Amino acid sequence: MEVFETYLAGIDDPDHRDRTKEILAWVINEFPNLEPEIKWNTPMFSDHGTFIIGFSTAKHHLSVSPEEAGIAQFADDIKQAGYSSTKGLFRILWKEPVNYELLKKMIEFNREDKAEYTKFWR
Repeated sequence: MEVFETYLAGIDDPDHRDRTKEILAWVINEFPNLEPEIKWNTPMFSDHGTFIIGFSTAKHHLSVSPEEAGIAQFADDIKQAGYSSTKGLFRILWKEPVNYELLKKMIEFNREDKAEYTKFWR
C-alpha cells in the first residue's frame, strides 16, 4: 500500500479516500503477485510489465479500467451490477456496493489473456 499513500493523501473526502484504500488493499490481498504502481497519477496493477487494472477517483465515483477488452468481455456483468461504463472503464458510485466478484473475474481474465503479452497496453 505504500506506493499508493501519496495518491490516497490527495483525496480530500475521507469517505472516498477510505473506500479507495479498501479497494486497493483488496486487490493487493487477493492478488499478491500483481505489482502495485502509480502511472499517470493513477493507481494501477501490472503483471510482468503489462497493465492489468487501474483505478481513479472522481467527484461522484471511482473509475475502474480493465482496458477495452475487459469492458467488452464483462459488459453484461457490468450492466447487471448497475454500473455505468464507457468502452474503456466503468464507474462505481461512492454510495454503491463494490462487486468484488466482478473485479476478481476482470483481473483473472486480464492476467490470463495477457499472460504472454510483452507490452504495457493492448
